[in-house]
Amino acid sequence: MAWPEICGSEQYRGRWVALDNVRYEPGTSQPLEGEVVDADDDLGDLCARMRASDRTACAILHCDDEPVTPPPYLRGARNARLRAAHG
Repeated sequence: MAWPEICGSEQYRGRWVALDNVRYEPGTSQPLEGEVVDADDDLGDLCARMRASDRTACAILHCDDEPVTPPPYLRGARNARLRAAHG
């Protein structure tokens, strides 16, 4: 499921979400998509359930009302730095 779709869902908005098989935007920590494993309003409760179920490799992220995306000018600058470093 796409991250913007997850955060736009009434079921997950404003909650902590455990994701498996997360795919991130290249060069960032911004999730693009993942499989929702569990969700909770309380981070501690969610982490305890994840530990108890042996799902310790999941990413746990907070679904804000508006997902944070770097402005285009910052993404372009970051991409230029990456090209220069690996060019």
